[in-house]
Amino acid sequence: MGISAMRFNRGGYLIREGFRSIKTHGLMSFATVTIIMACLIIMGSVALLSVNISHLIKDLEKQNEIVAYVEDEDDTYIEEEAARSLEPAIRAIPNVTNVRFVSRSEAMKNYMDKLGKELMEGIDETVFRHRFYINIDPIEALAETKAALEATPGIGTVRAQQDYANTFIRIRNIVTLVAVILMAILVFVSMFIMSNTIKLATFSRREEIAIMKMVGASNGFIRLPFVVEGLVLGILGGGLGFLAQWGLYELVENSLGSALSDIVQLVPFMTMAPTILAIFLGIGVVIGVFGGVNAIRNYLKV
Repeated sequence: MGISAMRFNRGGYLIREGFRSIKTHGLMSFATVTIIMACLIIMGSVALLSVNISHLIKDLEKQNEIVAYVEDEDDTYIEEEAARSLEPAIRAIPNVTNVRFVSRSEAMKNYMDKLGKELMEGIDETVFRHRFYINIDPIEALAETKAALEATPGIGTVRAQQDYANTFIRIRNIVTLVAVILMAILVFVSMFIMSNTIKLATFSRREEIAIMKMVGASNGFIRLPFVVEGLVLGILGGGLGFLAQWGLYELVENSLGSALSDIVQLVPFMTMAPTILAIFLGIGVVIGVFGGVNAIRNYLKV
C-alpha cells in the first residue's frame, strides 16, 4: 500500500471517528446544535433590526427635506430670477444631493390646492416667499448643512426636521451597539457550550488518548476527530439557524408588513440571504473548530 493510500485511510478513519462521536453523544450533540441555533437567531434578529433601521434612515435621507426660504431685502420682494440665482451656492454646500426651487406663486398655488380657495381668499402671493427644498446625504449631516444654509447670503429661515432625524440615528446607534455586544457574548457562550460538549467525548476516551500519546501519535492525529465533530456540529447549527431565521423573518414580515407598508418597507430577506448564510456558517465553523480544539487541549499535555 502506498504512502498516499495510507494517509487517505488514516484521514478517513479520523473523520469517521468524529462522526461516530457525534452519534455516541447524540443528546449532547443535539443540545449543542440547538444552542448554536438559538444564539445565531438572537444575533441575527438584532442584526436584521439594525439593518432595517439603517434602511429606514436611508429612506429618510431621500424623503427628509430641508426648506430654505429666500430672504426678502429691506421689505422689498426679491424677484424670482434673483432668487433662483442662489441655487449654485446651495448646491455647492457639502452633503447636498438635490435642490428644488419653488417660487412664491407656486407656493401659494400649493397651499390653495391643500386648503381650498375659500380659505385663501384675500391673500396674495406676496405673503409667501421663494424657497428651496433640499435633500442631504448622510442624514447625520443635517445640523451641519442647516448651519451652512443659514450662513448663505440671501437665505433667511431654514427649517429642518432635525429632532425627527436625530431620534432615528440614536435608535440605530443603540441597536448596533447592542447587536455587537450580544454577538460577542453569545459567540463566547456558544464556544463554551461546544467545548464542554466535546469534553464529554474526550473524558470517555482519555485513556485511549494517553496511550496514543505514549506510542508517539501526533497532536494533530489525536485532535482531528474532535475538530471534525465540532466542525460538523457548527455547520449544522449555522445551517439550521439560517433556515429558522429565514422562517422567523418571513413570519414577522407577513404579520407586520401590511400594517407598516405605509410607514416603512422591510428589507426583503432574499436580498440578504447569501450574506446571512455565509455569516451563520462562518460563525458556526469558528465556534465548532475552536470548541473542538479547546476541549482536548488539556489531554494533549500528557
